[in-house]
Amino acid sequence: MSEQQAAGTIRVETKVVKRESGLRLPYRFEIDPAGRESPWWITVVSIVLALVACGIFISLNGMNPITVYAKMLTGAFGSSFGLTETLVKAIPLLLCGLGVSIAYRISVWNIGAEGQFLAGAMAATAITIYFPHLPIYLSIPCMVVASIAAGGLWGLLTAIPRTYFQVNELITSLMLNYVALLALNYAVFGPWKDPKGFNFPGSPMFTAAQSLPTFGASRLHMGIIFAIIGVLLYAFIIRYTRWGYELRLIGANAEAARNAGIRISRHVLIVMVISGGLAGLAGMGEVSGVAHRLMYGISPGYGYTAIIVAWLAKLNPVSLVVSSVLFGGLIVGGYSVQTIGLPSSISSMIQGAILFFLIAGGMAGKLRMRRNR
Repeated sequence: MSEQQAAGTIRVETKVVKRESGLRLPYRFEIDPAGRESPWWITVVSIVLALVACGIFISLNGMNPITVYAKMLTGAFGSSFGLTETLVKAIPLLLCGLGVSIAYRISVWNIGAEGQFLAGAMAATAITIYFPHLPIYLSIPCMVVASIAAGGLWGLLTAIPRTYFQVNELITSLMLNYVALLALNYAVFGPWKDPKGFNFPGSPMFTAAQSLPTFGASRLHMGIIFAIIGVLLYAFIIRYTRWGYELRLIGANAEAARNAGIRISRHVLIVMVISGGLAGLAGMGEVSGVAHRLMYGISPGYGYTAIIVAWLAKLNPVSLVVSSVLFGGLIVGGYSVQTIGLPSSISSMIQGAILFFLIAGGMAGKLRMRRNR
């Protein structure tokens, strides 16, 4: 071989052609990148599917689902007593739902409304324990202020780690629920236990000056006024104020809000104080308007149910009222089915099923069918 041939380079390019194997479908499903909300009918379908799924379990228990659902409906809305009891249950659900909703507006996932509810109930009871002789025009305002402050402080305990130490608020808010529950148990089994209560774990009964007035002979109390005012303020702030616009902007695009000069950390702190304060006010309404004492098991899970209420309402003020009344009726209806041999926990099963299908429906609503090219 000559030097010229040795110096030359022969380059051989090999092109590998990959062939697709298998069946190529003409369409595919993708998550909508625009993140649009699912249409309203998906919420309706999700609720119907939840009722169908629960109906299957009811059938396996040897009961007719139609009969059970009819009993729950008439028990909750078929009489004046049932309707007022439904509204009584809707009051804490609405207040806690408002608190959860305003936090969700800026994508702060507050699941600590249960602990904030208990903190507010304990703070209101503390006024009755340590200031037992206040007249009604002083005791009720003091209980309201104390409950809002305690609930707001409990919410702030979640906001501070999230803002300054990047601690996930899901963990802190959930753990604080158990701290509040243990504090409640300590109080009602320990220093606040009624010495005349026959060993019942509860505080002494509230006096008339420490109890919220009721409407007529029903248990519907003035706490409903707090809930209505809260809804109106929430709707006005979110819709017509600059601060509400900033909250909506943070929830839609936090990076754009930060570039616009909005201090997100300050908004998180303020929102969590308000969120916890609303849940604390719900706790005050429950001990002062319904139970008239602080006792073990004062909350049947209002703070957790409020998450479903807010999710179902999609943070809309009017929808919050409707969903809280519906879930209040679900709780009352659960008590009604005890007369036909079913436990009241069936309402919890239905609540869980509704949440499951709402989440699944929301994910399905974001799926879009695309043509393969």
